[in-house]
Amino acid sequence: MEENRVLISALREAGFTQAELAEAVNGYLREHGHDGTVSDRTVRHWLTGKTRWPHPRQREALRAVFGCTAEKLGFARAGTHSSADEPEQPVRRREFLTATTGTTAAIVAPMPGGRPTAVGTSEVIRLRNGLDGLALLDQDRGGHETLEQTALAGAAQALAFQKSAASQRIRQRLFSVAADYTATAAWSAIDARHPNQAQQHLERALYLAGMANDPTAELRVWISVAMLARERGNFAQAVDAALAAQSNTIARRDPFFASLAHVRTAIGHSMLMDRQAALRSLGHAEVALGKADSAVPRPSWATFYGPAELHALTAIVQDRVGNPARAEAAGHKLLLSFRPWGVGFEPGFPFGW
Repeated sequence: MEENRVLISALREAGFTQAELAEAVNGYLREHGHDGTVSDRTVRHWLTGKTRWPHPRQREALRAVFGCTAEKLGFARAGTHSSADEPEQPVRRREFLTATTGTTAAIVAPMPGGRPTAVGTSEVIRLRNGLDGLALLDQDRGGHETLEQTALAGAAQALAFQKSAASQRIRQRLFSVAADYTATAAWSAIDARHPNQAQQHLERALYLAGMANDPTAELRVWISVAMLARERGNFAQAVDAALAAQSNTIARRDPFFASLAHVRTAIGHSMLMDRQAALRSLGHAEVALGKADSAVPRPSWATFYGPAELHALTAIVQDRVGNPARAEAAGHKLLLSFRPWGVGFEPGFPFGW
């Protein structure tokens, strides 16, 4: 019996306990007219591999909770291996983009039956699903006022639910969601060239991430701070922010995020014309990304980063520090790798950042 490492990683990334996952799955089942019979023991069987293929309704609920199929969560029918080849992403992309053509409420979906008496895990998950929709909208249209305002509405809704949170743990999750929505608004403002608004959003997002004790959200904010500082020409601040991202807990634990922080540091050093420091940071970024496990679920905002984006930023750094041949070589690698880790390459941030 082999443990389901993919589901374990997804559970860890979402910040759920076994009991909270059971609660979220049961909430979905009850909302769709079924009995909620999933227990801690059921989830434990999923994690340990004792149950390799959940019941159809449970698989449907898991897909709603995590936004991906049972196969992508490491489950497999008897006699088969789990597969990540199901072409679901284009379907989800169309669904989200269709939703975003409506009002703000289409992204930040209202809770069934009105405001709940006690806000729990299922409400947190609904709000996080809205973040996925905004990430796809950003990929399709880039930063714009509607995206920024919708993100701010999502943050406001998360904070409004604090008053009815079922537990302190749920309160922290809501702070985390609010931080991510606010960081999304900040990125939209950066992309739309509204630096003052972006700065305000980033300061707020950093506060919320701290209240949530969420290192992933905090790293996201520091990366955005580095990008905004670079746009404003404050290259020393860009390096400082990238170094703060490097020291973050999630960067020390996950080489994917370490690579992202290192490459931002390399960009800052290259703008300061510190050739040695830029190349050193670039080397760390390459080594770290080589160690990253592409099967580990990560937040939707981070899906832009992978080998192709690293090649693009490598070309920029090498060109800045006076290595045109290496810059050209990185550009060739970029053209050969427009397919990072199983999906079509659609960077969340523009090249050159």
